[in-house]
Amino acid sequence: MSPVDRSHWLTIFALTLLFVSYNIANAGINHLDIEDNEFAEFEDFDVEDVVAGVASEQKNVVHEHEDPPSDEPKEVEAADEDEATVETEDNEFEHVDEDEYEGYEKDSTSKPDLKLNEGPKITFAQLPAHLRSNWESYYLELMILAGLVLYFFNFFLGRSKNQRIAETWYSAFKGPLLEKFALVGDDGKLENSQPGLMKESENVYLLWCSGRTGCEAVLFELRLLKRQDLVAMVMNIFRPQQDQVHVKVFMNDSDMDSFVMCLAAKKTATRLIREMADISVYCPEKKSAVEKFGLPTNFVLMSEIGEASTTLLDARVCSLINNIPEVIESIHFSDQYSGPKQTEDTAPSKMPEVKKMLIFNFNLPLKNGKSIVEAVEIIRPAIMLTFYCIDRVKRFRLSKEFKSKAEKNRQKVEEAFLKSTHAARAEAAAARREEKRRLEKEKILQDDDPEKQRKWEEKENKRLAKKRMPKMKAIKV
Repeated sequence: MSPVDRSHWLTIFALTLLFVSYNIANAGINHLDIEDNEFAEFEDFDVEDVVAGVASEQKNVVHEHEDPPSDEPKEVEAADEDEATVETEDNEFEHVDEDEYEGYEKDSTSKPDLKLNEGPKITFAQLPAHLRSNWESYYLELMILAGLVLYFFNFFLGRSKNQRIAETWYSAFKGPLLEKFALVGDDGKLENSQPGLMKESENVYLLWCSGRTGCEAVLFELRLLKRQDLVAMVMNIFRPQQDQVHVKVFMNDSDMDSFVMCLAAKKTATRLIREMADISVYCPEKKSAVEKFGLPTNFVLMSEIGEASTTLLDARVCSLINNIPEVIESIHFSDQYSGPKQTEDTAPSKMPEVKKMLIFNFNLPLKNGKSIVEAVEIIRPAIMLTFYCIDRVKRFRLSKEFKSKAEKNRQKVEEAFLKSTHAARAEAAAARREEKRRLEKEKILQDDDPEKQRKWEEKENKRLAKKRMPKMKAIKV
């Protein structure tokens, strides 16, 4: 072999080694990639193709330096290539039943699903629009919030106004009350550290006064509107009410005679007759106070003894009522005061405890644009009227004729009460007897002794026969 041929073959051999080493290196790298990739079995990659490519490259290099081979080797190579291409992986699904899966074709070539390599699909939730751009969805919440703010604002405003009214009234009458009573602001305790106006609630204030001849004590009660309650203020628009001052005078037993009378406005009189026990029993009839006393037309008089109303409603009292008729709500004098009427379900078994009292109800005219100070000055004569009436009632005494009439009225009321309670007691006793007989009958029927049952039936029949017999009075000769 010549040196030229030897160098030529060396060059071919070196190139062949170079290509073989390059393909082997690429095959190792791809093999590592296939092992690292979890989805390598789904990739369209075949190692045999790499080997075939290397072989073809080697042949091409050899053919560049050699003569073209004969036809037989080409046929053999073609046969080898056909044999290589026939071996496919289509037989992987031979175990699949054609009838079990619709649309399955055995001859069809399977291709790996490239979608498996894709990541999970992310879907975004449909979120509502921002609050600033969707106010109509929060109308109800906004209305509730506005209502709560308005309610609390009205609460603090109304409470402060009621407190100002009470303090103004107390400061205006503290001096006159100290002159009339020895103790002002007594709360019933032995040691009263803070005498003065007591707060019962946000709209009710109390003031106790004692230490005056003719009465045990006097209670001043300021019943103001519920300004702290927004609902009550709305209802006040449809059913108007007024701030009131109630004065209750607890008289001594020896300083008041026996009579019941009441002077009130028409609507108030109807309510008092319906609710108060002493007025509904002793003086339920309403009489006009215009002709006899010259009072306004909206006042009516309810009196048990005419002498008492004529004496106590003198010219001074009538003149004051005519001057401030919008202030006077009712004037109620009673020696049989027992409070509101009790219902039939809670009827007492004994006579209710009664007290001798003078009750005044005055309106505090804060409407029509009047200030608190002006309203307190308007009601001042009415408060002074209570002291005048205390002295008048203490000095007043009924004549013998009207005194006996008043005693007869009270005796009749007591007898009627005893009759009603006697009837109620008789009904209760009859009910207890019937219950006792029923229990006795059940006990006899549960007993297995027929002789006892027969004796009990005979006894019961005799009792019923005796009960049905007419009652006859025995006549002594």
